[in-house]
Amino acid sequence: ERVLRYGELKRCIPNISEKMLIQELNSLVKNSLVSKKSYPEIPPRVEYRLTDLGLKTLPFVDKLASFGLENLK
Repeated sequence: ERVLRYGELKRCIPNISEKMLIQELNSLVKNSLVSKKSYPEIPPRVEYRLTDLGLKTLPFVDKLASFGLENLK
């Protein structure tokens, strides 16, 4: 439920390219899983937050992540 700025997200996923992170965030916004709020500032400030729909997906994402970790070879 926390608001994260782009830089925070980038630090949380250090091996992701900038292009891939932007594409994934745009896809999540387009599919209403994440909301994006831009502020008209210099430097630009953009905040991301899970929507209610995004929050509902978390149990499924956790299950998939657990399955992947248990079966990783």
